[in-house]
Amino acid sequence: MDVPEAADACARVVDEVGGAVVADREFLDRVTLGILARGHVLLEDVPGTGKTLSARSFATALGLEFSRIQFTPDLLPADVTGTNVFDERDGSFSFSPGPIFANVVLADEINRAPPKTQAALLEAMEEGQVTVDGETHDLPSPFYVIATQNPVESEGAFPLPEAQLDRFTIKTSIGYPDEDGELELLRRRAGRVEQSPTVDRVLDPDAVAALREVPESVRVDDDLLRYAAALARATREDRRVEAGVSPRGTQRLFETARAAAVIAGRQFVTPDDVKRVAEPTLAHRLVLTPDAAVNDVDERDVIDDVLDRIAVPTVEAPEA
Repeated sequence: MDVPEAADACARVVDEVGGAVVADREFLDRVTLGILARGHVLLEDVPGTGKTLSARSFATALGLEFSRIQFTPDLLPADVTGTNVFDERDGSFSFSPGPIFANVVLADEINRAPPKTQAALLEAMEEGQVTVDGETHDLPSPFYVIATQNPVESEGAFPLPEAQLDRFTIKTSIGYPDEDGELELLRRRAGRVEQSPTVDRVLDPDAVAALREVPESVRVDDDLLRYAAALARATREDRRVEAGVSPRGTQRLFETARAAAVIAGRQFVTPDDVKRVAEPTLAHRLVLTPDAAVNDVDERDVIDDVLDRIAVPTVEAPEA
C-alpha cells in the first residue's frame, strides 16, 4: 500500500465512522492519527458524548475484533488480562484469556479502576503482551487501546499516573455538538429504528496491517527532527512545568507527524504537520507545578506557547 492508497483508506474509515458519530472532522482525524501511528488513544469527555460509540465504530470500520472492558473500583487485574484455570479432568492449569485479547480494546472509564488494575494495561500497551503467573502471552496484532475517562467525576476516581498517560499516543475529546450537530443527531435518530447507529466494515485486518506500515516510508527533513526535539526540550524548561515531555513523547510526536502526512496524502512531513499534532500528542504528558495548577494553567496553553516561541524551520518539498 502506498501513501495515496493509505490516505484514501483513512478517509473512507473516517467517513464511515462520521456517519455514526456526530463529531467534527478534527476529532475523527486525531483518533485515526493514533491508530495509524500504532499508538493508543485516550478520550476524555463528559458522559453521553459518544466516546464508546466512537471506539466501537472505528473497530468495526477497520474490520478488527472489538472488546469492551468496563473499569470499576472492584475490577481486578486478572479480570483484564485473564487467568490460569485448573482443569480437574487432567489436573493441569490452562490459560483463560481476558477481554484484553482483542484487536481494539475499549477501556471504558479507565480512571474508575484502582492503580493496580490500571497497571495491568501498561505491559500490554507498551509490549503487546501480558504476563500471568510468570508466563508471557502475546496479544493479537494489531493491538490498540482506546480508553475513556470522565473529567468531571472525582468521587471514586483514580487519576491516571504519569507513566500510564505517557503510553497514550493521542489524548483528545469530542466535546458537545454545536446547534447544527445536535440537530443532525436527532435527524439521524429519527431516520432509524435502532437506538444505536450501525457501521459497515471498510478495511480488513490485512489492509490495516499494510496501512500501519505506510508512515515508515514518509520522509522527514533533518531540520524537522531538530524542530520536534526543540519543542520537547522547551516543555522541560518552562517554569510552569515540573516534568516535561519524555523522550518517548518526542518519538510519538515524530510518529504522529508522519501519520498526519499520510492522511494528507503526502510522502513527506511539513512543519504544519508537527504543529497540528503537537497539542494532542504532547499536552497530556506534561506535569504542571503546584503553582501552575492552582492558577488553572492548562497544559494545552503551555504547548501553544512553546509552538509560538520555537522558530519554525523552512522545509522545501523533496523532488519527486
